[in-house]
Amino acid sequence: MTTTEHAMHGHEHEHVGHAGHAERGDHAAQFRTLFWVMAVLAVPTVALSPMFAMILGYDIPEFAGARWISPVLGTVMYVWGGRPFLSGAISEIRSRAPGMMLLIGLAITVAFLSSWGASLGVVHHQLDFWWELALLIVIMLLGHWIEMRSLAQTTSALDSLAALLPDEAERVEDDGGAERVVTVAPSDLRVGDLVIVRPGGSVPVDGRISDGAADMDESMVTGESRPVRRGVGEDIVAGTVATDSGLRIRVTAVGEDTALAGIQRLVGEAMNSSSRAQRLADRAAGWLFWFALASAVLTALAWTLLGEPDQAVVRTITVLVIACPHALGLAIPLVVSIATERAARGGVLIKDRLALETMRTVAAVLFDKTGTLTKGEPTVTAVAATDRPENGLLALAAAAEADSEHPLARAIVAAAQRRGLDVAAATDFSSSPAVGVTALVGGHRVQVGGPRLLDQAGRAALPETARWDGAIVLHVLVDGELAGALALADEVRPESRQAVDALHDLGIEVVMITGDAAPVAAAVASELGIDRVFAGVRPEDKAAKVAELQHEGLTVAMVGDGVNDAPALAAADVGIAIGAGTDVAIASAGVILASSDPRSVLSVIELSRQAYRKMKQNLWWAAGYNLISVPLAAGVAAPLGVVMPMSVGAMLMSASTVVVALNAQSLRRLDLRPAASVRSVARASRD
Repeated sequence: MTTTEHAMHGHEHEHVGHAGHAERGDHAAQFRTLFWVMAVLAVPTVALSPMFAMILGYDIPEFAGARWISPVLGTVMYVWGGRPFLSGAISEIRSRAPGMMLLIGLAITVAFLSSWGASLGVVHHQLDFWWELALLIVIMLLGHWIEMRSLAQTTSALDSLAALLPDEAERVEDDGGAERVVTVAPSDLRVGDLVIVRPGGSVPVDGRISDGAADMDESMVTGESRPVRRGVGEDIVAGTVATDSGLRIRVTAVGEDTALAGIQRLVGEAMNSSSRAQRLADRAAGWLFWFALASAVLTALAWTLLGEPDQAVVRTITVLVIACPHALGLAIPLVVSIATERAARGGVLIKDRLALETMRTVAAVLFDKTGTLTKGEPTVTAVAATDRPENGLLALAAAAEADSEHPLARAIVAAAQRRGLDVAAATDFSSSPAVGVTALVGGHRVQVGGPRLLDQAGRAALPETARWDGAIVLHVLVDGELAGALALADEVRPESRQAVDALHDLGIEVVMITGDAAPVAAAVASELGIDRVFAGVRPEDKAAKVAELQHEGLTVAMVGDGVNDAPALAAADVGIAIGAGTDVAIASAGVILASSDPRSVLSVIELSRQAYRKMKQNLWWAAGYNLISVPLAAGVAAPLGVVMPMSVGAMLMSASTVVVALNAQSLRRLDLRPAASVRSVARASRD
C-alpha cells in the first residue's frame, strides 16, 4: 500500500487486485476534487492573512469580520483538506514508520494551533501561519493528486483473464437415449460434463478430449508458438483454441480448480507482494521528520536555557512549520508525472512508479521468446526443391494450401504473396488431420504435409531438411513423387539482435524463457547471442524461474506478451509487457511498450536512469532547504546577529519549489526512440 493510499484509508489494510485498481482511480479523483476546492479556499485565506500582508507590504481591507476570515477558512482547510495527511500521519505513528504523512501532519497541526493562538492574542503575532497552512495543504494535495494519477491503473488483470473464456458453452445432455446440445454459461458446467468445442472456438473449462482431434492454439496460455496436435485422451486447458476441428471434451476441472484460475491467483499474489516496496520519498521524509523533531527540541531547550522563553516558543514553532518544504511534496510526483508523459509520447506507458525507479538497477532481462524476440507467427524460412525452381515449388504449395485456415497454410500463402508469385487456382481440396492437405493444381495432384505424409507415400526426407534445426518441416509431393520441402519457423524480429547487443554493452545478462521445445529455443538463442535459456517452461513455472534468478541476487526485468507471462511479469522486479500482447499481460506489468520492438527496453532503462537522477537532485534540493533553513530558523546564528525572518523562509520555500519544477521539466527533452536509445548505449560503452 502506498503512503497516499494510507492517507485515504487511515490504518485499514488494502488488498491489491480487482478492487485495488478501481480504488486507485477513485483516489486520484478524490485528490483532484479536494485540491481544487482547497485552492479556491486558499485565495482569501492567504490574501487576508495578516502575516502574509506584512511580508508583501500591503494593507488588508477593513470591513466587518475581515480578521476572522483567515482563521475560519484556515480551520476548514485544516479539517477538510488536511484530513488525508492527518489520517496518514496517525497510520504512520501506529506502524512506527514516520514518513511524508507524519511530516506534513506535524507541520499543518503546529501551524493550525499557533495561528489560532496568534489570532486570539495568546502567542506572538509572528506565529500567524494561516497563509503558510493554506499554501502547504494546497501544494501537498497537488503533489499527491499527481502521484495518485500516475499510480491509477485503468485495466484489471483479473478481468482480462476472465475475458479469455467464452461467454457460452455447449453441453451434451442425455434426452431419453438421444443426445441434445444445451447452451449454458461456463460457470454452470460441472466435472464429468461432456462439452462440444466447435472449430475456431475457445475451450470453456479444463477437460480431457473424448472424441476428435485438433490443432490447439495454446500460445496465450503455454507460450507455445506452434499449434499443438491434441487427440483423444489428452488434456486441454481453458482459454485455448481449437483451430481446425471440433472436439468433445469431458470436464475435469471447473472454477477455482482450472489452470487459468491458478494463473489468476499467481498474478494476484505476485502483484500484492510487489506493492509493499518502500519508496524513496518516504525514506527522505522519515529522515527529515526526525531531523525536524530533534531540531525543535534542541531549539526549545537552547532558548529556554538562555532565559528567553518567548523566543523559545517562536523559534520552536517556526522550525516545526518550515520543516516540511513544499518542494519535497512535489519532488518525486513531478518527475514521475513528466517522465510518464514523456514516455507515453515515446511509446512507453509507465503504470507503476516503482517500476520506473527499479529499472535502472536491473541486472538481468528475461525475454519471453514468442511474440517478443520473435514475431509469434510461423514464417517460411527455407525452401528446397528436387526438380524445379524454389519459387515454383512454393507456388504449388501455396495453391494447395489456399483453402486451408491452418496457421502454417496461411504462412505458406503469405510467403508466396511476398515473393509476388503467380498462384494457380486449386480444385478438389481435402484435408487430413495430422497428415496434410491434397488438391489438384494445373492437372497435378499436390500434397503438402508433415512426416506422416512421407510415411504414407513411402518416401524419404530430403537431406537438406536435416540442417533445419528447430523448424517445422512440410513436404511437397506432386503426383506422389517428392518434389521438395518447406521450413517454417517463428521468425526472429530483426531488432532483437540490436536489443541483445545493447543490453550486453550495459553489462546486463539476457535470458530467454519459452514454452517451446529445447531445439527451437536453442536455435533462437544461438542466433541472438542470448546468455541463458529456459525452454519447455509451463505457465505455472515461469514465476518460479523469475524467483530463481532473483535468488541469485539479480534484479530482474521480465518482458512478455501472453497470459502465460502474467505471473512472471507480476513477480519480476519490473514487468514489461509488449503492447500488442494480451490484456492480462499488460495489466500485470508495470511498464507497457506500445510497439513490439524489443529495443524499447533500452528506452525504459534510459528513462529510469534519467528520472532517478532528477529525483535525487530534487530530493537533495528539497532536503538542502531544510538543512539550511531549519538551523537558521532555530537561531544558531543569533550570536552573530543573524536570525532568519519568516519572510525569508517563505521565499526560500517558493524558490525551492520553482527549482524542483524546472529541473523536472528537463526530462521532456529526452529522446526515447528505440534506435536512439541503442545509439545512446553505444556512445556510453565507447566512453
